[in-house]
Amino acid sequence: MATYTSIPAFTSGQVLTSAVMNDVKNNLDLTNAQSAYPYRSLIYNGAMQVHQRATSTASITSSAYHTADRWSTALITLGTWTQSVENDAPTGSGLRKSLKMLCTTADASPAAGDVLGIDQVLEGQDLQRIAKGTASAQSLVMTFWVKANVPGTYIVALYDNDNTRHVCKSYTISASGTWEKKEVSFPADASGLFDNDNAASLYVRFYLAAGSNRTSGTLATTWASFTQANDAVGQVNLASAINNYWQVTGVQLETGSVSTPFEFQPYGDELRRCERYYETGTTWLRRQNNDTVRSSYESVPYRVRKRATPGTVSNTNSNTTNVTICTFVNGDDTGGYITWTASSSIDFQAQVAWTASAEL
Repeated sequence: MATYTSIPAFTSGQVLTSAVMNDVKNNLDLTNAQSAYPYRSLIYNGAMQVHQRATSTASITSSAYHTADRWSTALITLGTWTQSVENDAPTGSGLRKSLKMLCTTADASPAAGDVLGIDQVLEGQDLQRIAKGTASAQSLVMTFWVKANVPGTYIVALYDNDNTRHVCKSYTISASGTWEKKEVSFPADASGLFDNDNAASLYVRFYLAAGSNRTSGTLATTWASFTQANDAVGQVNLASAINNYWQVTGVQLETGSVSTPFEFQPYGDELRRCERYYETGTTWLRRQNNDTVRSSYESVPYRVRKRATPGTVSNTNSNTTNVTICTFVNGDDTGGYITWTASSSIDFQAQVAWTASAEL
C-alpha cells in the first residue's frame, strides 16, 4: 500500500490547476485507504478497555503487570504508586477509559539507577511490516492522549531488543489536568532486522521518571546502538510529590510518517488478542453419587492459544473445606489441568479460579 506523505500547501493567489487538484485527491484517497486498513496499529489494548487482572492496584514498588492488559510497569526504587484503569478520557474522542499512575510515596531525588515507566513489549513476528534493517525500512508514528498534573517534558522510547538499538522522542505536556493529544515520529532504521518469532523484539516505553544513568547524555532522537545515558534525557520527575499523576489512552503506533485516526477494536477481538498473553478462567470440581475416588483432575483448555507455554500458572480454590490439595498443572500453549484431592467422601462441587500468563 502506498503511504500518504503530505497534502500540498497552498499559497495566497495560487491557481488551482487540474494537476494540483488531482494531487490533493490522490493524497486524500491514500489517507482514506490507510485509515481503513485493519490492524494497522502495532499496539495492543491502546484504548485500555481490557483489564483482566484488576481495575486498581495499590502499593506498587516493583516492575510487574497490574491492570490494563499488555501494559506493564517498569519500576526500580522510584516511589510507591497506585495504578488504575479510570473511566476518564478526552471528551468526543470515542475513548472511555485510561491508564493512570498516581504517586502515593514520593521520591524527589531519584538515585542514578532509578526508573519509572509504562511499557508494552511486542513480538518480532508482529513487526515484520516495518522492514527494519533493510533498505525499505519504514518510519513510525505514534499518537496518544495524555493528561498529568506535572507539565513539562516527557520521553517515549523504542528499544530494539534483538539488536540492542534505541530511538527516543520527547513530547511536552503544556497544562495541568488537561487531556492533550500528542504525536511523535520515529525515523526508519536500515540497521538490524527484527527476529521473526514469538519472542520480545520491541519495547515501547513511556518514561515517567528516571535517574541520572538514563538522563545524563544526549537524547537519542535517531536510531543508534543503545546508550543508557541517552534514553530519557530531559524527562520530568513525576515522583517528585505525593498525588502527582499521569494518564494515557488512545495509544497507536503505525508505519508511515502521518498518523491516522485511532483504530477502535471490537471488545471481543481485543480481549482475544490480549488472552494470547494472559488469560483468567474458572473450572468446577465435582464429586458426586457416592464416588469412592477422592483424587482426580480436570482439564483446562485455554480459550486462546498462548504465545508460548505459560511461564506462570496459578489457581485459587474457593472450597477448602472439601478440597485439601488443588494444583494447576501447566501443559502446553493450548491448556493444562487441575489436580485435586477431596478431604472427605461427601458429594460436593467447588469452583477453582485460575490464571495463565505467557507475557513477554
